[in-house]
Amino acid sequence: MLPNRMQLSRTVEEQLKKLKGYTGVTPNVSARIAFFRSIESDFRYDPATEYATNGSLTLDKITWLGRTQEMTELLLKHTYPDLEGKQLQQAWAAHVEHGVGNLRNFRTLRDISAYSIKSKV
Repeated sequence: MLPNRMQLSRTVEEQLKKLKGYTGVTPNVSARIAFFRSIESDFRYDPATEYATNGSLTLDKITWLGRTQEMTELLLKHTYPDLEGKQLQQAWAAHVEHGVGNLRNFRTLRDISAYSIKSKV
């Protein structure tokens, strides 16, 4: 299970805030999109490396994940069966960082929508 309070790295937070400025998509929603984009890719978090979650935007798990909470936790437990708590949160944060790389150049909500539709074809 993920801890109830979660945060990302400062760098990722800045990227999510810029994305909100361009598209209007809030950081928690864009973090969800980034997480699932990363899970769909071949990226895997390496628990041996320490991942810094030093951002100032500390939110409740339900705020970060919304209706995707159960699915997010199931995917994380399936992908990383040996991780718990803080390490699982670091895996989530690492996936968000990896996935936000695909989103950071988008300037409109239409860009994100077109990208999402194109990637499902």
